[in-house]
Amino acid sequence: MKKLFKFILNTIPRPILIRLSFLIRPLLVLFLKGKKYTDPIDGKSFRKFLPYGYGKQRPNVLSPSTLSLERHRLLWLYLKNETDFFTKPQKVLHFAPEQAFYKGFRKQKNLDYTTTDLNSPLADVKADICNLPFEDDTYDVILCNHVLEHIPDDTKAMQELFRVLKPGGMGIFQIPQDLNREQTFEDNSITDPKKRTEIFGQYDHVRVYGRDYFEKLRSIGFKVDEVDYTSDLSSELVDKYRLAKGEIIPVCWK
Repeated sequence: MKKLFKFILNTIPRPILIRLSFLIRPLLVLFLKGKKYTDPIDGKSFRKFLPYGYGKQRPNVLSPSTLSLERHRLLWLYLKNETDFFTKPQKVLHFAPEQAFYKGFRKQKNLDYTTTDLNSPLADVKADICNLPFEDDTYDVILCNHVLEHIPDDTKAMQELFRVLKPGGMGIFQIPQDLNREQTFEDNSITDPKKRTEIFGQYDHVRVYGRDYFEKLRSIGFKVDEVDYTSDLSSELVDKYRLAKGEIIPVCWK
């Protein structure tokens, strides 16, 4: 199973995977139905989750129903329990919209919800994150998760995120995390997909961020809260929801 998922992730383009997933999910839900683990996004429970990873596969992390990963479920719980995201009327911009969130966010009547990406079939607006077609101070909330590690000029991307966020607005910019790494590493000479996967964690990543990521966001102008939300949850819930213990949510304010 792990080898099959690894092969699929590394050979089929992401836009095609998104379309195929709509056909495959009902079968996965039926096959893996159980009570041990729960996806808090839709409340469905399973006997196990699926493996996931472009390089080393992580076992028991991909929800069969929403296709959420650890980071998606953690963010959902944080937004639901600790913010007014699901209750207050607000204008939201969502980069590279994740399937795990797309339908749920689209249904929220309190949200004026716009998605954007260069390639995703779920994007309302096709746009370059380094040159956004939006006015200054437009959005109350910006979600840009696991995007910046793909962008060669991440400084320019961060500046654009800051520009279009309203004063007082909230941005959440999750990245793949190595909490043991202090300094971000990037090397533009590394172009081989296999080598990128080995060094950066995925074939289309251009860097691996360290803990200095938060300081870089602050240098752009954001006030950054490094939220370890798993520390507020019991170990039983962390396991039940299949979360990554200690993962930091970068909550950014303008």
